[in-house]
Amino acid sequence: MKRYIVLALSLALSLLGFSQAPGSQQSASPSQTQQSPSSSNAAANPTPEQVSEANIQLMRADIRAERKKIVAANMPLTEAEATKFWPVYDRYIGETIKVNDVRYALIKEYAQSYETMTDAQADILIKRWLSLDSDNTQLRLKYIPEFEKVISHKKTAMFFQIDHRVAMMIELQLASQIPLVKP
Repeated sequence: MKRYIVLALSLALSLLGFSQAPGSQQSASPSQTQQSPSSSNAAANPTPEQVSEANIQLMRADIRAERKKIVAANMPLTEAEATKFWPVYDRYIGETIKVNDVRYALIKEYAQSYETMTDAQADILIKRWLSLDSDNTQLRLKYIPEFEKVISHKKTAMFFQIDHRVAMMIELQLASQIPLVKP
């Protein structure tokens, strides 16, 4: 079941139009994996889990690139605004990545305990998931004044509308691929 949920995560990301699919033959670049000399045999024959993990990381990078393209295509920024906006955006996304790293780890944890989940684990799971939703909201609230320093309040509101819509699309695709907890 663990493999199913990880593959479901990959499928959800691929449904969003990102090119790397789990199990494809493209391997991670050297900067994405660190291997000791004793693991050189493992590098020649990566496990399906290693391939899936590498592909998921590639898809996450693709999502970030596509997300930025969506923002760029929909934000009416002057050249002067863009020069100030994109560094703030990059800092914001950097912090968003940290929250999403925790969310991804939680999904993997869910996959590992799916078949044997206890009531206590289910309680912890949902509280942690909702806490991550709160972390995303707090991050957006933190960055409102940062964006308002470089673009107008209306453009800041527009940015967060776009950002929230994209995040909801990703969340919906992901949620639709992860099986519900067994009662």
